[in-house]
Amino acid sequence: MLIKKFCKMNFIHPEKIIPLLQISEGMKIADLGCGAGFFTILLAKAVGENGEIFAADVQKSSLESVKIKAQAEKISNIKTIWADLEIYGTTKIADDSLDMVLISDVLFQSKKKGAIIKEAWRIVSPNGKLAIIDWKPESLEIGPKNSYRLAKNDMIKIAEETGFKLTSEFDASDYHYGLFFSKE
Repeated sequence: MLIKKFCKMNFIHPEKIIPLLQISEGMKIADLGCGAGFFTILLAKAVGENGEIFAADVQKSSLESVKIKAQAEKISNIKTIWADLEIYGTTKIADDSLDMVLISDVLFQSKKKGAIIKEAWRIVSPNGKLAIIDWKPESLEIGPKNSYRLAKNDMIKIAEETGFKLTSEFDASDYHYGLFFSKE
């Protein structure tokens, strides 16, 4: 499986990143651009039965994959949502309702990065958190072309222009940076 190959290359290890997110039982978290659920399943386990995960993606096949994985692991606290994240409000998640939003390996694909971050701003509660993981421009061995990647400082600028405040940074892998923001 391709994901396992990447993990061996010191690619993203969700099981190592989840503890960095400081998740508590009962939290409500959105995984925007969840893909096949690379983080979603572990997030659902971390928040426990009283928590809730909103897994949003534009690819219906990815959402179906998340549902299948959740059923296989008997996880019932994931709600899948079809959404074009570049269009404000399409997640249909209530304003100011979430403790955290995770956007991992999504923003490099979009020409409307600010629109996706604005959707995160809309749905995260005051004092809630945003975690962004994306490709380092200088790591070209694997992944997208450099023209698709955004430097960490440029990503910070977009998030701060939306209203988020940078609280900390971390290395998500040899190929990815990680950023934590708060909504104050």
